Amino acid sequence: METSLKDRDKVGVQDTVLLENYTDENVFVDNLRKRFKEDLIYTYIGPVLISVNPYRELNIYTQEHVTEYANKHFFETSPHIFAVTDTAYRSLKEEYFDQCILISGESGAGKTEASKKILQYIADVTEHKGQVEKVKEKLLQSNPVLEAFGNAKTNRNDNSSRFGKYMDIEFNFEGNPIGGDILNYLLEKSRVISQESGERNFHIFYQLLAGETDNELNELMLKRDTSSYYYLNHDPKSSIDRNSDQKGWNEVKKALDIIDFTSEEQKNIFKIIASILHMGNIGFVEEEGLSQINNFDPVEKVCKLLECDIEQLKHALTNRTIEARQDICVSPLNREMAVYARDALSKAIYDRLFTWLVLRLNSSLRSEDTRKNNVMGILDIYGFEVFGKNTFEQLCINFCNEKLQQLFIELTLKSEQEEYLKEGIEWQHIEYFDNKVICDLIEERHKGIIALMDEECLRPGDPNDATLLAKMNRNLAHHKHYLSHPKADIQTQKIMGRNEFRLLHYAGPVTYNINTFIEKNNDLLFRDLRETMSASNNSIVKELFPSQEQESKKRPDTAITQFKNSLNNLMSILMTKHPSYVRCIKPNDTKSPGIVTVLKFAFE
Repeated sequence: METSLKDRDKVGVQDTVLLENYTDENVFVDNLRKRFKEDLIYTYIGPVLISVNPYRELNIYTQEHVTEYANKHFFETSPHIFAVTDTAYRSLKEEYFDQCILISGESGAGKTEASKKILQYIADVTEHKGQVEKVKEKLLQSNPVLEAFGNAKTNRNDNSSRFGKYMDIEFNFEGNPIGGDILNYLLEKSRVISQESGERNFHIFYQLLAGETDNELNELMLKRDTSSYYYLNHDPKSSIDRNSDQKGWNEVKKALDIIDFTSEEQKNIFKIIASILHMGNIGFVEEEGLSQINNFDPVEKVCKLLECDIEQLKHALTNRTIEARQDICVSPLNREMAVYARDALSKAIYDRLFTWLVLRLNSSLRSEDTRKNNVMGILDIYGFEVFGKNTFEQLCINFCNEKLQQLFIELTLKSEQEEYLKEGIEWQHIEYFDNKVICDLIEERHKGIIALMDEECLRPGDPNDATLLAKMNRNLAHHKHYLSHPKADIQTQKIMGRNEFRLLHYAGPVTYNINTFIEKNNDLLFRDLRETMSASNNSIVKELFPSQEQESKKRPDTAITQFKNSLNNLMSILMTKHPSYVRCIKPNDTKSPGIVTVLKFAFE
């Protein structure tokens, strides 16, 4: 190491609380900008670490840097992700407090990389021997697997996490990692069947085509050309990146071996991935209102890979069995509904495979120690999203961010100021926006957006996106954080379309397009398709579609209710731990190193 971070960190102010007027946003941002231009990407606001994405590798994570931060007081050293991690780790080890490190920021701000650096530091400062080393290696190798199946190239980020991840690392009394557990949230499964212009499907599809041997690709009946597959050819610019996809493939194969996936499991996983590519190539025509499959070659390939009955699958793709009380009838599908059924099956298979992978990772990471041990949680979850067109997924993601902002307020601003008041300490009261009002707008029982959405999904008749929007407009028109057509947002002066509504989030206004809300919330996979998959002889597919699921008559919770419940469970988990915060920021929207055009910061 040429010079220590402490010696070279002379630009600007390391802790913005020490700025003369740190509450002035311009002063705050100017300090970040000065430091960033000198490759000083880390700055504190008191105990909160700000991390500005450099969009390139910096030589600040070496073993020498690990040594510099190990066992040091938080403010003894220059701002760094290692300092935050070391403080949390020592509190866990010495005081036996469960910890959690919450990483927030919009897509492309560097959250995934931050979580990797935390894991790297833990691996470097703990023992390098026997079982401990094996557990650490598995924890580290879980990343390439989750990234391959859960991340994708977007217009904002070449490695965007399209799911939320919370990982608990379990430590023994000596402070060594002995196990782990991963929770996953809301995989963006709609990406499997379509992507925005300039974006790609999940990495694993391209890695498989770029990295697998010719013989194995022949076994999977695949070609290397992405244009051969409907689910990959929405944009000619979104093709294989030969070097990075080949490298990613090698990392995934190595990781699966280290995490104890058998060769049979790996073979079946990639059969499933290949089957989804072939599934997208199944086409339909319509005659007199009835759909017919117009190309049987991809159907045969899907059935061979998934080891399911071809006649049963052909029937399930063009018909739907409806059970009403004592009556069972078979209803033929038109072309539009057949395409819907095909895509629903592709999404369901991929989504369930991802959940299976996480559970399989957990079985490999699980500690054999039955005692109550301390844990450190790492939360790397999607950032606030505002696109040209925002739909169901963005509402879920932004709802998650509202809940995390509420948690931040509860655990820091509100609790600190209440403690000062209790102790009689003089301080300058800081005004902050309590976003509970927005959380209630979305999740309040019987009245919130989720309740109205679920009510409409369950309504007899023909509920659709238009009737849902009408219901929301009737019930929420009075709410100051909800706007609907033909109102204009005072901040943007933009009139909404008839199929749009706008929420005034803590981080800014977002306009949502109501189209597909009902479909995505119902998340309906026809019974015939589930039964076809349940009868598969592929061992993993049989696990993904257990036979007991077909026997249940209970209607499953809607997608957004499942998400709300899992999110509230996560909040309960986080409330029991001592939090540390890492706030990641994008310096520009072009993913360019060394350029500062915008610094977005939203803790208000």
